[in-house]
Amino acid sequence: MSDLYNESEQQAPRSGLILLQALILGLFCLFAVRLWYLQIHRSEEYQAKALENQLRQESIPSPRGLIRDRNGDLLAVNEPAYALGIIREDCPDVDRLVHQIAVWTGKDYFELKTLYNKNRKRVKPFEPLIVVPDLTFAQLALVETNKLRWPGLEIQFRPRRLYRYGTLLAHVLGYVAEADEEDMSKQPELALGDYVGKQGIELMLEDRMRGIKGLTQYQVDVNGRRLKERILKHPQAGHEISLSIDLGLQKLCMDWLSEEAGGVAVMDADTGQLWALATAPSYDSNDFSSGLSAKQWAKLRDDPLHPMQNRVIQSVYPPGSIFKHVVAGAGLHYGMVDPKETVFCPGYVKLGRRIFRCWRRGGHGNVDMNRALVESCDVYFYKLGKKLTVDRMGDFARAAGFGEKTGIRLPHEKAGNIPDREWKLKRFGEAWQGGDNLNMAIGQGFTLVTPLQVVRFFAGIANGGKLLKPLLLKDEKTVVQSDIPLRPDQMELLRQALVDTVEDPHGTCRRIRTKGVIVGGKTGTAQVVRLTDELKELKDEQIPYKFRDHAWMAAIAEKDGRRFAIACLVEHGLHGGSGAGPIVKAVIDYLFMDKVTPNPEERKAKARAIRALSLKHKEKRHAD
Repeated sequence: MSDLYNESEQQAPRSGLILLQALILGLFCLFAVRLWYLQIHRSEEYQAKALENQLRQESIPSPRGLIRDRNGDLLAVNEPAYALGIIREDCPDVDRLVHQIAVWTGKDYFELKTLYNKNRKRVKPFEPLIVVPDLTFAQLALVETNKLRWPGLEIQFRPRRLYRYGTLLAHVLGYVAEADEEDMSKQPELALGDYVGKQGIELMLEDRMRGIKGLTQYQVDVNGRRLKERILKHPQAGHEISLSIDLGLQKLCMDWLSEEAGGVAVMDADTGQLWALATAPSYDSNDFSSGLSAKQWAKLRDDPLHPMQNRVIQSVYPPGSIFKHVVAGAGLHYGMVDPKETVFCPGYVKLGRRIFRCWRRGGHGNVDMNRALVESCDVYFYKLGKKLTVDRMGDFARAAGFGEKTGIRLPHEKAGNIPDREWKLKRFGEAWQGGDNLNMAIGQGFTLVTPLQVVRFFAGIANGGKLLKPLLLKDEKTVVQSDIPLRPDQMELLRQALVDTVEDPHGTCRRIRTKGVIVGGKTGTAQVVRLTDELKELKDEQIPYKFRDHAWMAAIAEKDGRRFAIACLVEHGLHGGSGAGPIVKAVIDYLFMDKVTPNPEERKAKARAIRALSLKHKEKRHAD
């Protein structure tokens, strides 16, 4: 037995024991170092992360700046609104919650889910992802009642834009709507659910009116309920602005345009400030603030009268006879006409085998420049246009502000068209003809202008030749963009012709004569299509709406050192005197007589009937 078991030989080697002890010590040191690293070295960092699990931050929307008219009346304000969002981190079943939101709000589940999926990458899990931007009071009460039973729901307060006069100033103020992907990519400070200006002043002054967001911090429990809250940064409201628009005058213009399609612009001839910028038909800016449905948008988009279009700056029309003052100015500028020289008007002019008729079939007899302007003799201007040719008429028209944008602070302004030889060759592949000169001389043919360009030009006649930038803000300084290239005595000839057109017994603007006010005016009848002999024999009310001429009137008015220019265009209004004249007269009475002349009900009824016929015709044409 002694040979098989030797106690001394079976003892563990001392070196192995030391190694084991060293390993245990090393492991202990590793844990100690790691503990020091986490608890001491990176203590602040991990404390902050732990705090983030119970503290959250949210931005506070800033109210947009208020908008007032020139007299201080509020036009655009902010009202409380509530949005519904989902905090994904607190929501155990997003699909089920989205379905419940659809039940509460009556919205389509698939639309809500699509919106959620589209925007989830832009929103952090602990931030609310807005799925319903505007809750009604009934919906808000329903959600608030059930909020504790549905973790992840978040109701956010936000200011909503309210336009106090709806359709009255829609084309000036524009509207706000939710920021889209393009908006957020261009402006990183925008977040999902923010509202931005999309049209009008709201768009052009977006940076000035939006304001600066605030920041709030709140503590939540494990169920996401808020426990404590404090504001880290107060929001700053956007800047308040005052428009140059006079609310009362704007109301008057829109009343007279009711049921019509057209526009009115009223400009202070010495400052360039616009006191009215009315266009009809219109739309309600509030529809966009509260969220426009696809059905509502389709109705606006497909309306044959295009209510979204600002006819004062975006629609272009043949100017008709109001362009004769431009052609007369060109003749004076180039020294190609003696204002006292008379021209015989037999009622027509022959050019080759074509006959160009004057509006007065029997002719005007012998007329000089003043009488030709006062009585709007076409033959006088046919002959003057033939002398000037398109080159001189076009150059002077562009120097008078036509064929270019006015620079008004509104989006999508059109420049109109002042044609030249190259333009026609490029557009139609045809050379300029002699008959084109004659048509251009009376404001027909290829010439197209906007009502805003017209009012700026006539303001220039009133103030001695300065072309002013049209201004929409009351605090903007007057900007002289250029001067009409005429001498003071030549400008006075044009101005006096306007006054004589109102005061002379044979003038075409007698209906806007106003006691105690120096008033000048010019009517225009812009042909839409060339009427057939059959249509020419019809009475005005028998001519189909789409073939009726547009009605123009441009005017200047002065009293006690105050000078204004007015331009009015009524689509298919037939005659300038009867179609646009009463509107201009009502504007003059408001500006100088403190008189508000309402649109007669019989005129409204007649316009309503004509508009119904036009809509019926256009809808039938679209259906075909």
